[in-house]
Amino acid sequence: MDDVLDPGPFFHGTKAALGVGDLLTPGFRSNYRPEIVMNHVYFTALLDGAGLAAEIIPGDAPPRVYEVEPLGAFENDPNVSDKKFPGNPTRSFRTTSPLRILAERDDWTRLTPEALASWRERLMTLRDENAEIIN
Repeated sequence: MDDVLDPGPFFHGTKAALGVGDLLTPGFRSNYRPEIVMNHVYFTALLDGAGLAAEIIPGDAPPRVYEVEPLGAFENDPNVSDKKFPGNPTRSFRTTSPLRILAERDDWTRLTPEALASWRERLMTLRDENAEIIN
């Protein structure tokens, strides 16, 4: 099994209310750049990383983290691995295959209001600078 990138478990952060067995699929607008339709579904092996992603998504819905199972091959997320950080320290991945929801998790670390504001400000700066998303 030398070709396994990471044994998991895996997590996906979102504001969408989903149920066990639901599938996350590509082809939806980016949570961070809605003008872009995403070719992949993104996930991480870090519970708090998924929590961070869920919290910084714009909108009023509560952040949610789901434990997920990739149903096909996946690769390192080039938006944060090698191109921006050596290796894959964020244990972030993407796939063109669905992710199956296994469970909702509530045991992730929430951001302080100050940290959340700082992250959202960073995202707005990147958006204003038209930072590239490798899709």
